[in-house]
Amino acid sequence: MKASSQDSDMDSSEVTASTDDKLDILVVSGRSGSGKTSVLNILEDLGYYSIDNLPLSLVPDALQKLITESGIKRVALGVDIRTPRADLSNFAAIHDSLKQTYGAHAVEVLYVTAQEDTLVARFNATRRVHPLMVQEDKEAEYAAYNLPAALKKEVKFLEPISKRADIVIDTSMLNIHQLKERLREHVGVDNKIVVNLLSFGFKYGSPIDADFVFDVRILPNPHWNPVLRTATGLDAKVAEFFADYPVVNEMTTDITTFLTRWLPEFLHNNRHTVTVAIGCTGGKHRSVFITQRLLDDLSSQLPEGISVAAKHREKHRW
Repeated sequence: MKASSQDSDMDSSEVTASTDDKLDILVVSGRSGSGKTSVLNILEDLGYYSIDNLPLSLVPDALQKLITESGIKRVALGVDIRTPRADLSNFAAIHDSLKQTYGAHAVEVLYVTAQEDTLVARFNATRRVHPLMVQEDKEAEYAAYNLPAALKKEVKFLEPISKRADIVIDTSMLNIHQLKERLREHVGVDNKIVVNLLSFGFKYGSPIDADFVFDVRILPNPHWNPVLRTATGLDAKVAEFFADYPVVNEMTTDITTFLTRWLPEFLHNNRHTVTVAIGCTGGKHRSVFITQRLLDDLSSQLPEGISVAAKHREKHRW
């Protein structure tokens, strides 16, 4: 049985909320252009609290605040060539200190790399400038390099981190979906999706962020019954009204059948949220009733890994 909510805020963080109390600290580093930022974004989707470009000297204090004071259990810290050189040379000491403080099994180093020709192609395609090509270091050794020289020099600078890497991922041949799968395998997090059911009224505009929109204005409208006009699709007397019309149940069943067939496919498509919008004229009776029915049906029929939440957009108008 999946978790359900009658009127959630549809926060995407519901996708990755973890009940696992195991402490997990990932220090994420790697060559510029290899996908470190993408890795941090994916880890954030998987439930990690991610911080990018944090100077190594600040890592111990940052973890202290996040873990001890805020109770965060999964942290991903991005460290790269932009951190001060003294910090990089001191990585071994900082790494050992973290393991001693939080436990050897709680701290891992993830290093992202790619073949040099791939990195050159990526920089050329995006017209980005390698960090070592723009640093204003007055020492001749660190003067601006051309791209190939900067890539080679970066490998040397990052050696203190790469030598201690527990996980090395070469992204040369990986697309974003494959990268996500590789990360999920390493960190042991199952893919999860939250299905957001949204009732709305067409007279107030269609939701622009919906993945699926179902128009239920063809169904009988309780609005024309004076007794039901002030009621909503959440009220029992409206449900009794719809019970007299088999077409309401038929449409609900058809939508449920469609969604239970296709929503599981999103688990394998790098998606974290799917919004299903149900619209009637005013967003008060038909769309609300159908949304609630779908919430109950989908919560019991969809596979593990998919949770369902419901929100009624026009509720403030009732």
